[in-house]
This record gives sequence, structure tokens and C-alpha cells, in this order.
Amino acid sequence: MSKPIPQSAQRDRVRKTVPALVAYTEGVVYSDLWERTDLSKRDRSLVTVAALVATYRPEQLRTHIGRALDNGVTQEEIAGLITHLAFYAGWPAAMSGASVLTEVLEQRGA
Repeated sequence: MSKPIPQSAQRDRVRKTVPALVAYTEGVVYSDLWERTDLSKRDRSLVTVAALVATYRPEQLRTHIGRALDNGVTQEEIAGLITHLAFYAGWPAAMSGASVLTEVLEQRGA
């Protein structure tokens, strides 16, 4: 039985414009990549959040910080990841990541 694909307003918004991209996202990224067992979902979330912070992808970062929290990554671990990346990915990327983390936590009432 396949796992439910997480809902995404952004994905739904662009579905008509780029249907193949959304199909790959749902059919490959969420139905295959995220279900592999070589990494736990928690570890996969840590890696994904780190990559998104380092490459300055704030729109995707919002979703993946929420997913990381849902997958058991703590607020403190994400904050530590962002602080660590300041020295490897650059201060601006880390400050942007910190801002996104703050927004997500505020939206969740944390």
C-alpha cells in the first residue's frame, strides 16, 4: 500500500501549468524517493533542510521544515543545522533559513 502524498497548495497551484513536473514530484519524489529505507525519514528531512538552506531555496524550505518537524527533527536541531551551515554555506543563507524557521514555528504556534 502506498503512503499518502503530502498536500501542497503550491503544487496544486502550478498543476495546470506544469503537469509533468507535478506528476514527477508526486510519483517519484514522494512515492519513491521519500519511501526508500536507506535513510530514515527523519534523516532524509535533515539532509533536505540542509540542502535547501545551503542553496537558498526559502519557498521549498518552508514546506520541508514543517515536514522535518513532523518527522521528528526538533526545533533545536534545525536551529543547530542552520547555525552550522552559516560557516559552510554563508551567513546570508543561514539568516534566511533562520527567518523561514521562525515563520514556520510561529505559524505552528511554537
